[in-house]
Amino acid sequence: MPGRGPQTFKKRQKEQERKERAQEKLAKRLQRKSERGTLPNPAVEQEPLDRPLDPESPDHPFGS
Repeated sequence: MPGRGPQTFKKRQKEQERKERAQEKLAKRLQRKSERGTLPNPAVEQEPLDRPLDPESPDHPFGS
């Protein structure tokens, strides 16, 4: 296409900023992903272990 000159300085700056933002987003995403694996999940309720199970309950491992 005739009439197109070299890339303008302003356009190059925009592209560089776009790349930097993408790299920052990727770094944040990876950081959140690594932190997610180390923290316990508070949304999952766990049953207390100090409570004895009733042998008649359906949750008892050796119940009938």
